[in-house]
Amino acid sequence: MPNLTVENVGTFVVPAGKRLINALSDECGIDPLHACGGMARCTTCRVEFVAGEPARITKAERDVLTAKSLSGTPGLRLSCQITCDADMSVRATNRLAGSGRADAGRRPADTIEPQPVEWI
Repeated sequence: MPNLTVENVGTFVVPAGKRLINALSDECGIDPLHACGGMARCTTCRVEFVAGEPARITKAERDVLTAKSLSGTPGLRLSCQITCDADMSVRATNRLAGSGRADAGRRPADTIEPQPVEWI
């Protein structure tokens, strides 16, 4: 099982293949935003990779990062579009605490959405 390190929070063992957004909530006990429910639309679930950034990216993630002019930011990725398949270290930059939002958003499904998932 991979290790997930969240800067200034700790290191946690997470189930292989689990969506990063859900691992941040479930295993790490933090409150990441996911306003669109993990559908790669809003970018509120973005994280910054410190180490272990996956090489694969979904078409949905690439398209929304490009549309919002975020694709050129090194290490910036959408946690709703990533599975925990190897050790990784992230900064969880968008959290419910301090956001002014009433809630973090609808819990994302266990599998990456939108379906079908296209990897590029």
